[in-house]
Amino acid sequence: MNNVAIRFMADRAWVQGRWESDVLLEVGANGLWSLVQVGATLEQQASATRLSGPVLPGLVNAHSHAFQRAIAGLTERRSMGAHSRDDFWSWRERMYAVANRVTPEQLEAIASQLYAELLAGGYTQVCEFHYLHNDVDGAAYAKPAEMCLALVRAAQRTGIGLTLLPTLYMRSGFTATGLREDQRRFASTPDSIARIVEEVQRHTVGDTAIHVGIALHSLRAVDPLALREMATYAHSARLPVHIHIAEQTQEVEDCISHTGMRPIEWLLENVSVDVRWNLVHATHTTPAELAGIRQTGAAIVICPTTEANLGDGVFDLPGYGAVQGNWSIGSDSHVCRSWVEELRLLEYSQRLSLRKRNVAAQALQHESSAAALFEAALSGGAMATGRPLAGIAVGQRADFVTLHPNSSALLGIPQDHVLDALVFSGSGRDFDGVYVGGRQLGMDALQAAVATPFVQAMRDLWANPAGSRCR
Repeated sequence: MNNVAIRFMADRAWVQGRWESDVLLEVGANGLWSLVQVGATLEQQASATRLSGPVLPGLVNAHSHAFQRAIAGLTERRSMGAHSRDDFWSWRERMYAVANRVTPEQLEAIASQLYAELLAGGYTQVCEFHYLHNDVDGAAYAKPAEMCLALVRAAQRTGIGLTLLPTLYMRSGFTATGLREDQRRFASTPDSIARIVEEVQRHTVGDTAIHVGIALHSLRAVDPLALREMATYAHSARLPVHIHIAEQTQEVEDCISHTGMRPIEWLLENVSVDVRWNLVHATHTTPAELAGIRQTGAAIVICPTTEANLGDGVFDLPGYGAVQGNWSIGSDSHVCRSWVEELRLLEYSQRLSLRKRNVAAQALQHESSAAALFEAALSGGAMATGRPLAGIAVGQRADFVTLHPNSSALLGIPQDHVLDALVFSGSGRDFDGVYVGGRQLGMDALQAAVATPFVQAMRDLWANPAGSRCR
C-alpha cells in the first residue's frame, strides 16, 4: 500500500444502508477508509479519481471449499443402478474423487481460478473452510500447512482477502472411532490444527489481507472433548470459529439418536458459543434454536445455491428474521460464484416455499428485499471473518466494486432502485471494477493468467477414467 492517501469520487455510493450522492472516499495507507464524505463540493471532488459507476461495498464469501470448484458441473447426472440414490450423501461420495487426488499445486491452480471468479462476482474476502491436510496416501506432509499454504498463495496471487479456517475432522460419524479410508486426507487433531494455524500465521506475518481462524467440520466428525478443546483454543487466540451444522435431516436424526438432542440444541447446551461462532447452513432448525443462536451473538452462514444443488432444504429466514439474527452468505461448493445469485435464490426459495413476495423485506423489516438481504450479508460477513469489512465507513477496509455504467440490467433504472434491479434482474456480471484495500485489481489480466493452470489441473484430475466418478 502506498504511504499517501488515495482519494476517489463516486457519483453514487452505498453508505450506511442507502444510496448517497457525490461521495468523496479516502483510503489511508493502511488500506482502510479514512474519510467518507457525502455531498462533497466541486472543489473537493477535483482532487479525487472519479469512479466509473455506482459503488457498492465488497461482500464476504463466508463459506468456501475451494477444491470443490473442480467438480462444479460434474455431478449433475443421475446415479445408475437398482439401489442408487441421488442426495447429499451420494454427492459426497463423488466429491471424494477429487478430494483424494488433488495435489498442492493443483489446489493452488483451482483456488486461483475460483478466487478470480469470486472477485468478478463481487466478493472481496473469502472464508476458506479447509480440511484436506494430508498427502494423497494419508501421510502427513513435511510441512503440516502444505495444503493451506497453497490456498494462501492463491489468495495472494489474485488479491482477494482470505480468512483461512483449518478444519478439525476426526471421525466418520457419531458412533465411529476414526475415519474411513476415503477420508484419510482429513485426519487431524486439536494439536495438529493449532500447529497449522501457527504455521500459517508465521508465514503471513505482515500480510494484512490474510487472517486465520479455525473450523470444526461437524458434530458427527468431532468428538465433544476435542470440540471443547478447540473452542477454548480459539477463544484464547481470539479466532473466529466455523462449524457445519444441521444441514441434512439425516444428520439431525443421527444426532438425536446418539445424543438425545438436535445438533444446534446440543451445541448451545454443551459449548460456550459466542459472537465468534458461525454456524454453517443451520437449514433444519426450531424456533427455540434460532432464538438461542441469536442470544449467544453467533451468526449463521447460509449457502443458498449449494443448499439447493444438494437438496438440503430451505433456511427459515422469516423465523430468524423475527429474532433479528445475524447471518452471512457463502458459495460453499461453488456451483455459483456470484453474491447476486446467492441473494436472489435465498429470496426466491422463500417465495416458492411460502407463496409470498418480498419475504426478506418483511422478515428483516426493510422496504426493499434487495437492501435487506445485502445489508444483512454485509454485516454478517464481517462477523464471519473477524475483520473490519462492514462496508463503506471510516475504519473499515476499503473493499468495493463499481457497477458497469452500461449494464443492460441497470439501464434506465431510477437511481434508488439500482440495487433492487441488480439483485433481481442482474446477470451477476454487472461489475466494472474491483478494489481490495483501496487497490484496483486488473481483472482481465488476472482471469487470463489463472485460466491455463486451472485447465491443466482439471485435465490432470479427470483424464484418468478410474479416478473420475462424477458421471
